[in-house]
Amino acid sequence: MGSLDDAVRLEAAGPGVWTSYADPDHESINGMFGGWTAAVSVAAVIASADEALRPSALTISYLSVVTPQTTSAIHVERLGGSRSIDHWRADLRASDTGELQATASMVLTARRPTEAHDQWSMPRAAAPNALPEFHAPGTQGQQTDIRRLSGDDDGFGSGDTRTTHWIRMASGRQLDHLQLAYLADQFAPRSFYWGVGRRPSATLTMTVYFHATDDELAEVGTGYILNEATGTRGSHATSGQQARMWSPTGALLATTEQLAWYR
Repeated sequence: MGSLDDAVRLEAAGPGVWTSYADPDHESINGMFGGWTAAVSVAAVIASADEALRPSALTISYLSVVTPQTTSAIHVERLGGSRSIDHWRADLRASDTGELQATASMVLTARRPTEAHDQWSMPRAAAPNALPEFHAPGTQGQQTDIRRLSGDDDGFGSGDTRTTHWIRMASGRQLDHLQLAYLADQFAPRSFYWGVGRRPSATLTMTVYFHATDDELAEVGTGYILNEATGTRGSHATSGQQARMWSPTGALLATTEQLAWYR
């Protein structure tokens, strides 16, 4: 089992440039898992930014396949900001050809206590240890321990795109912002849930909003989080998804939205 820390390890290659190896333990059905690409982009920005700032938003677009066992160069640039807010860009390029594989924008902020508001509540869920373990396809599926509450394979083609599952890294890695970015892409495509069921699909773009505080991440530790997803609309070869990521005690850790291609 390959650890996530090993898979997103970076080497400095010059001012604003990092290199990363595409670890085949994090391969999906077609090239590297999109969550790995998101996580390594987050890692490069965190390594370059003020350590007092925390990730608040990530938007990543997937342009071409990242082939396992190849090396990519991640070019990061601070676009601007203030004392409390930083805006960054990260471009992932194939080291041998320079082909742009993914591009990401990130916002980092200084998190300070303020009055709070929560619109949503965590759904009731059976304890994860009472549910069978499931692994997604590809070697990356072996890196996560999933306990499905709804939306298993029997739901493919049902027309109901709502799913809920517990998930954690099988290695027992402590939860952090990088890991939230990785897990934000660990959902079956919503297009599986109507029509013919399983079908070709690929994530085009994904946004993650990080709400978790350092204390909330520490409280989860190596445990499960609850991923709750709903399809928005699938039509004319694109399919939308919105999702919420909860701590076991009901803290909303992150929200995410993505658009996928399907046929």
